[in-house]
Amino acid sequence: MRRDYHAHVETALGKQASSRAIHAAMRKRDSFRFYSALRTTSQDLLYQTVQPGIERTASTINAQVREHARGKRIGSLSLDSTLAIPRSVSAIDIHLMPGSYHTEYEADDATMGLVYDQRLRISTFGLFGPDLGDIGRSISRYIAATMPDLSVRRVLDLGCTVGHNTLPWKETYPKASVFGIDVAAPCLRFAHARARSMGVALNFQQMNARELRFPDGSFDIVFSSMFLHEIPKKEIGVILREAYRVLRPGGLMLHMELPPDDQLSAWDSFYLDWDGHYNNEPFYRAFRAAKLPTLVAAAGFSSHNYLQAVVPSWNAMDETHWRQTIATTQLVDSDKTGRLTTGVRWFFFGARK
Repeated sequence: MRRDYHAHVETALGKQASSRAIHAAMRKRDSFRFYSALRTTSQDLLYQTVQPGIERTASTINAQVREHARGKRIGSLSLDSTLAIPRSVSAIDIHLMPGSYHTEYEADDATMGLVYDQRLRISTFGLFGPDLGDIGRSISRYIAATMPDLSVRRVLDLGCTVGHNTLPWKETYPKASVFGIDVAAPCLRFAHARARSMGVALNFQQMNARELRFPDGSFDIVFSSMFLHEIPKKEIGVILREAYRVLRPGGLMLHMELPPDDQLSAWDSFYLDWDGHYNNEPFYRAFRAAKLPTLVAAAGFSSHNYLQAVVPSWNAMDETHWRQTIATTQLVDSDKTGRLTTGVRWFFFGARK
């Protein structure tokens, strides 16, 4: 598809072409149509592969989840049956996943959490590590290495789904109390059972990130991974202001996301925007078009305290090489940043309060 673009489209559009202009032109090309057909079909096949087996054994799976919940007390789980599921979750099957994250097929159901876990395990080709926690592990280790004086006693993960990237914060800061919140009860049930089965004390609560039920200044780090681009644009500012509120002075807000439109070439931005058009992620492109420093400043953070970085994958190399790599500047505009490819790198932005 890239070769077709360079050979037949780039010259006609000119060097200053926008990602939208590239999309409009490429939609007419067979290379793009074939590529898109492969991607949407592969998504469908993922769920055809994962879901039937889980559905057949749902009662057994849920019994095992309940057994973990009754076992030795490690961590906690708090669900809220009165919580309204946002329409950004309930009205669409995000990532084309039938049932989205929140659907329950029987009492105390955790199966959509397992569907998400298994779908991600297949679709990421091992790049997220054996426990699928590479994003949280890479970023938490980066913060520990580059901010050794930061005192971390409490960590909050927004939109944690099944806790893949929540758990590494406890691993990196073993003395900290680590919390994960999400609106989807099935994901949280699975997250709690998963963490207990691994012997890790994590605290999961069903909660909307728009209305955090935590006191002011109660966390040292507020983190999210691949979360904000699933949120309606008008709500992102509310969530960032809530993050600011619950951070202590000197605390750190971090959001791992795909890099923004204004920091990529037009081609790379077009490539990443595919999900916003064809993968049931309607808020994706609006988020990528946002000016991140402006969003952070509007939430209450000083513009001088804005930060962003590109972090190499912890899973991709040994620790010595990883530490050598973080000492050098990693380019945002790279075919490694946020891509499912060998040597993937993770982009995050945020601020210090």
